[in-house]
Amino acid sequence: MKEWKIYAMLVFVMFVWGANLPILKYLVTVVPPVSLTAIRILSASLAVFIILWKMKLLRKPTKQEWKYILLGSLTNVVLHHYFLNIGLSITSGTHGGLILGTGPMLTAISAAIILKYFPTKFQWLGLVFGLAGVSVSILVGGGESNGANIGDFYVFLAILAQVLSYMVVSKAAATLDPRLLTAYMMMIGAVVLVIISLIQEPGGIAVFAETTPTFWVLFLTSAIICTAVGHMMYNYAVGKAGATKSAIFMNLNPLFSLILSAIFLGEILTGRHFIGLFLIIIGVMLGSGAAEDMWKKYRGKRAAS
Repeated sequence: MKEWKIYAMLVFVMFVWGANLPILKYLVTVVPPVSLTAIRILSASLAVFIILWKMKLLRKPTKQEWKYILLGSLTNVVLHHYFLNIGLSITSGTHGGLILGTGPMLTAISAAIILKYFPTKFQWLGLVFGLAGVSVSILVGGGESNGANIGDFYVFLAILAQVLSYMVVSKAAATLDPRLLTAYMMMIGAVVLVIISLIQEPGGIAVFAETTPTFWVLFLTSAIICTAVGHMMYNYAVGKAGATKSAIFMNLNPLFSLILSAIFLGEILTGRHFIGLFLIIIGVMLGSGAAEDMWKKYRGKRAAS
């Protein structure tokens, strides 16, 4: 697939993921968070299997591929969605969006470490800027409650787990179609989440029977478009373009999350949020290597002229 199509795919994914955050923020006010994510991921996995069946891409994984599937299920599905939904139940959509903005920086640095080479000075500088952005927008001032800060920490754990899963996807993509990997990861992860919800939230799944049509429209949008299609497309892009290059586009995620949370949830954006977003984007550009690449190209053109 041509690069521009991969990039267009990534922009679309960042938009639906940005939209998913305020949707989830609303959904967790209706259904307990773990029960919600368990049924949502189960629905998403069924949707992905149906899509892949229509595309004739279904096959049985090898023993080696099952190792990647199980590890991906733990990080990409169970830990990521568990902490994300728990976090969003006690923090704001704007805070959640800003923390998710650290994903590209964490992806670039994690990829460098796992692939056995050390981050450059630019990447370490990106780490500093990214963490500063999170600190300015969330931890400094603003009068948020301790509960909100705990929620912020859970969202950070969610993005960290997701970043680690991209390393698994990158390695598995050598033999297994990332879209098929997504289907198996979601199905296994959903089963684990259902078990956790039955233990942690007895009766939580029964709450679905008491919901409204509006809830179901948003639930299906989140499950099918944001989760099933979004994760399938992003994992496909990671397999084609690599984790670090794909992660550059994740800087659009907090932008969409902030705007849509303000529009649909009525959350107020302050100067701290925009300063934090600005610092995170700088961190993304440095940590992902994009700024360094642009600087090298600029120096090359200057030397050639």
